[in-house]
Amino acid sequence: MDLKVKLQVFEGPLDLLLHLLEKNKVNIYDIPIAEITNQYLEYISEMKRQDLNIVSEFLVMAATLLDIKSRMLLPKEEQEEEEEDPRAELVQKLLEYKMYKCMSYELKDLQVDAQKVLYKVPTIPDEVRKYEEPVNLEELMSGITLTKLKSIFKSVMKKREDKIDPIRSQFGKIEKEEVSLEERMDYLEQYALAHKHFSFRGILEAQSTKMEVIVTFLSILELMKTGKIHISQEHIFDDIFIESKIAA
Repeated sequence: MDLKVKLQVFEGPLDLLLHLLEKNKVNIYDIPIAEITNQYLEYISEMKRQDLNIVSEFLVMAATLLDIKSRMLLPKEEQEEEEEDPRAELVQKLLEYKMYKCMSYELKDLQVDAQKVLYKVPTIPDEVRKYEEPVNLEELMSGITLTKLKSIFKSVMKKREDKIDPIRSQFGKIEKEEVSLEERMDYLEQYALAHKHFSFRGILEAQSTKMEVIVTFLSILELMKTGKIHISQEHIFDDIFIESKIAA
């Protein structure tokens, strides 16, 4: 049987094989390898004048078909385990190719449908875009009475009261204490000029708040760093004394 087809119809050897299977109406899982191989070789003979780079792909498949055909013609040896069908790998490749081919058709249909859709930039006039339908106050207020308004007001106020924590609402407001490190250092410098020698513990206990104690302590460290005061302690656990090094 002569088979005359055009090469450009097929995208590759798998496409040709799939075409032959569909044309012969055979089951892809039970390929009559001898008949399909003969038809495939007849197609190859029609490609002698075509591009050699294209023909080479089909020749590789032809060699594969001949290999499968020769293995199927060999007598089957009796073995404990059943031999794998020589067509199995080819069947798997054909199934994968058929799946991708169907997917390509779906994508092509989507592309065709998308070409039928036109998009237009909005060109609504400003007067139309800014138009607001007038409000009919009589219709809006119809059915509204003072009793209903009072009920709505009480409902809103109750929701606000429910959000208030009865315990935390009794707490006073905690105000942030503003204590400047620079101002505290100036104070200590003036204090050191007036007293020359004073107690570290005493100066800290003289502060009225915790924040003042912390800032005063940091100020003493800064003055020590700059050499304006000197700290000494005669014995462990004794009070620390501060000596002024600031010239009068």
